[in-house]
Amino acid sequence: MSTRVPRSNERYRRALELIPGGTQLVSRRPTRYANGVSPIFAARGKGARIWDIDGNEYIDWVSGIAAIILGYCDPVVDEAVREQMSHGTMFSINHELEIELAEELVQTIPSAEMVRYAKCGGEACAMAVRIARGATGRDKILFCGYHGWHDWYLAANLAADANLNAHLFPGIEPIGVPRALAGTALPFPFGDLAALGNLLDEHRGEVAAVIMEPMRSEEPPPGYLAGVAALCRERSVALIFDEVSSGWRIHLGGVQAHTGVTPDMTVLAKAISNGYPMGAVVGRRWVMEPAGQMFISSTYWSDTIGLRAALTTIRELRRRNVSAQLHQFGAELQRRLNAAATATGLNVRCGGVAIHPGLQFGTSDAALKSKLTTLYIQEMAKRGCHGYASFYLNAAQGSAELEQTVAAAHEVFALMQQGIETGTLDSLLECDLTQDAFRRLVR
Repeated sequence: MSTRVPRSNERYRRALELIPGGTQLVSRRPTRYANGVSPIFAARGKGARIWDIDGNEYIDWVSGIAAIILGYCDPVVDEAVREQMSHGTMFSINHELEIELAEELVQTIPSAEMVRYAKCGGEACAMAVRIARGATGRDKILFCGYHGWHDWYLAANLAADANLNAHLFPGIEPIGVPRALAGTALPFPFGDLAALGNLLDEHRGEVAAVIMEPMRSEEPPPGYLAGVAALCRERSVALIFDEVSSGWRIHLGGVQAHTGVTPDMTVLAKAISNGYPMGAVVGRRWVMEPAGQMFISSTYWSDTIGLRAALTTIRELRRRNVSAQLHQFGAELQRRLNAAATATGLNVRCGGVAIHPGLQFGTSDAALKSKLTTLYIQEMAKRGCHGYASFYLNAAQGSAELEQTVAAAHEVFALMQQGIETGTLDSLLECDLTQDAFRRLVR
């Protein structure tokens, strides 16, 4: 095992004794990266970079699991939060910021006519599903993509333990989920209108909502999202876009503004507030208004820190035209990485949408692909680039980050190609293979 991050390794061993699983988020587990080489515990962050507790500096290409969109410790957002803290963060009555942020969301997100708040994406998805069930008087949910850890979603694996394999990651056991929920959440494959139509027909009159990630790293097939919306309208089923991960980067108004397809409800979180805990469910009045009679309530949903951070972040995204900046930067990153691949002879391509590009290794051999992915993550970490074999962009990433990453990738691609040619790939690995990342049908 590498000794590059000894303090991180020691702290993780201690964490496992105190915290079930060692972390609060599966995506932060060391096994998602190059365990023993990649950093495990952060000390601080600023702009595009983080520093681990062993003193190593990295470009963070995961951007706080996509929550950081303006950069770590953005001065405008942080100053607005500090100012708000001086006036109080929690009250026994309401605060005008709740209305101000709601008005901003209605102005920004095409589907938004009414708004409810939350603190994270999974919680907001559960809220959206509850609202849709209450508004329609139906129980069943059809889903595509990843939507959090709550009972309504993991119930899909009660009926068949592989139901979530293509939407989450394989091997998830619904331990603790009531077995009575079996058959209430049913998956459908992304891009297949006929499959969704058949599922809606099979459960006609029973489906409250279709919830889906409309896009992640690839453009949806032409006409697909419009077709999904039409199927839902025909059957009086609420259409929910989960834009927890896709929102804000592709367009200020989300995938729905980018594609021109407006759902009935939208779930927002992560980058809405540049790292401060905040989420929202927005939607058309017909489906949202009945929530006023539902018991959906929590003290901290309207704390002023999250409200102020979200309001300031959205306004800064608009003022700085961040979406256009990320499209341009991502396209250049893709071009430069592909040039490095060509120069070294490695069969890899940086593809996908420019705001969330990813490396695609040119092999159908799953074992080889896993080795290549792990070796890439391992060697890039050594060169100060933390991440997966994909990139979550933020507005603080600039020319210095681009040049460092491309130079590192050129060295790493050459090393990988040499390992393939000489049959020494295994000897280059200093850690266990990276565990499968989330497997989603949304590409």
